[in-house]
Amino acid sequence: MHCKLIGAPVQDGTGRMGCEMGPSAFRAAGLTQALEELGHDVTDLGNVEPSAKRNLTHSNPVLKNLPEIVAWIEALDKAAYEHSADGFPIFLGGDHALAAGTVCGLSRRAKEQGRPLFVLWLDAHTDFHTLETTTSGNLHGTPVAYYTGQKGFEGTFPEVLAPVDPANVCMIGIRSVDPAERTAIRKTEVTVNDMRMIDEHGVVALLNRFLKRVEEANGLLHVSLDVDFLDPNIAPAVGTTVPGGATFREAHLIMEMLHDSELVTSFEAVELNPFLDERGRTAFLMVDLIASLMGRSVMDRPTRSFA
Repeated sequence: MHCKLIGAPVQDGTGRMGCEMGPSAFRAAGLTQALEELGHDVTDLGNVEPSAKRNLTHSNPVLKNLPEIVAWIEALDKAAYEHSADGFPIFLGGDHALAAGTVCGLSRRAKEQGRPLFVLWLDAHTDFHTLETTTSGNLHGTPVAYYTGQKGFEGTFPEVLAPVDPANVCMIGIRSVDPAERTAIRKTEVTVNDMRMIDEHGVVALLNRFLKRVEEANGLLHVSLDVDFLDPNIAPAVGTTVPGGATFREAHLIMEMLHDSELVTSFEAVELNPFLDERGRTAFLMVDLIASLMGRSVMDRPTRSFA
């Protein structure tokens, strides 16, 4: 498979600096080498540059870095559409605001091919705020509402030309949802699997149910992996840590199941903040998870020492 690495050094959507170093951390942790050892062809396309900023205002006074985020959305929409024409794009973040651009570009490509886009959202948060409902003003909390065509972005964010059907979005690992998000998401058909669902049913049953739907619809599947999906004890390098996340074994099992399904057509890893890491342990873990997605078996997993 031809893997295309695309850096998205976005940090304007979060409340703290450091995510812009994420793409470099993935590269330094040996992502290219890991993929090549699995037999994939790898092209590193460098980092996307944001479009030119415009003067933008909104009635919600708490919004942060609105012109910057819109510039990133425009650039990443274009990059995702272009690089999904062939090969397997892997977007390296950068905070989760980048998904507002990547998913929109991928959805345009899917629509052009006459196939539905499905999104597997591996995250502690639903990111289902709109520009009107966010109280923090951090726009990494808005991408899912945006790319599914919810109201509250008109005239500010770019028009969504091919909205993702909310019924085609499956979230796993959710454990921190604001009241406004909870109210809004209950009005949709988004599948929300919180950590209690994982505890009660296990990741295998939850994921298989979703993968079956993707296969039956002949869909394209995009996977969006946020570092805070993982428990902070194993992945500390994220600015929005929430206790009780996925374990090492659960995360690798999900990646291996996704590989076995042969349904995944694009991937993004987001919210890696190397400034908060411990000797690169989160970056190495994320690279190992991507390798599992791309075919590394449990018997081939490397031993690492951080002593």
